Amino acid sequence: MAGAEARDITCATSFFATATAMLASESGRTILLVTSTFREAEAIAAEISGLLGEDAVAYYPAWETLPHERLSPRADTVGRRLAVLRRLVSDAPPRVVVAPVRALLQPQVKNLASMRPVTVEAGRERDLTDLLTSLVDAAYNRVDLVERRGEFAVRGGIVDVFDPTHDHPVRVDFFGDTVEEMRFFTVADQRSMDGTLDEFTAVPCRELLITPEVRARAAALAGDHPELSEMLERIAQGQACEGMEALIPALVPELELLTDAMPADTMVLVADPELVRTRADELVRTSREFLHASWAAAASGGRAPIDLAASTYRELEQVREHVLDGGRSWWGLSAFAGSPDGAAGP
Repeated sequence: MAGAEARDITCATSFFATATAMLASESGRTILLVTSTFREAEAIAAEISGLLGEDAVAYYPAWETLPHERLSPRADTVGRRLAVLRRLVSDAPPRVVVAPVRALLQPQVKNLASMRPVTVEAGRERDLTDLLTSLVDAAYNRVDLVERRGEFAVRGGIVDVFDPTHDHPVRVDFFGDTVEEMRFFTVADQRSMDGTLDEFTAVPCRELLITPEVRARAAALAGDHPELSEMLERIAQGQACEGMEALIPALVPELELLTDAMPADTMVLVADPELVRTRADELVRTSREFLHASWAAAASGGRAPIDLAASTYRELEQVREHVLDGGRSWWGLSAFAGSPDGAAGP
């Protein structure tokens, strides 16, 4: 397909960040730089930010959990991922997105960027009930005292919200139906900090929101899968629960890869393809073993286990072929000579 190409660039490892910045500047294309680990991704993202500016670079984290693990990814991880995806469809997208291979291999809910954040403006009218409903819809948990990201609390005309992408929660003070004032506050002593906010945005805390469609699918599945009835029934009732993201492929009709959410002109750049390939093979093997042990074996009474294969890690070669078939480029960034055909990388 026109525009699809696979190449290898050989240079010193210390030059990887500079090479990426040069490619982004000279090609005018969006670069998706893939590393073997999240530590490498964070480090090289910081280097590239020093060359292109912080606004030009975004780090896209991976879940800390396996796709099928009955544990939810951290709210701050989800918040950072959604923030990057929204930037990609904005008027000022990043020039370079850096991601560990774990994020590249994992299918995600399609069109995550369309998830609407909850926005509050000082001096404007905002129905309190509507605000609380919006926070619940965005997967925030209501508590008596806000201490963790993804929580909110209500005391009279005061709403405390801890957005996953901020270091401190925000206190929204209402006067009637008007947002009178907003300030950050500290979790330790619950005291408001200096300075006020004109606007505050609370991003969704989960990549699976409990929409009417999701509730209906959960209700339909509950009878056929008694081993998951507790979790499915809670989702059917509109209640978020720990680990519900593991059921994404059964509750959401379409998934996509990170590369599908990137701009059409994106160039995938793999830093040290051999290390990335090795790490990818480990992740795929571990994911499949966990899926079989934790979910397939959970079937009882002769019932077929719930099918969650759609969200398991893709093999790196499958992702590479998908990228090239879509007309995008896949380049390797190696510290050693590539293969004779020039198509180094997975």
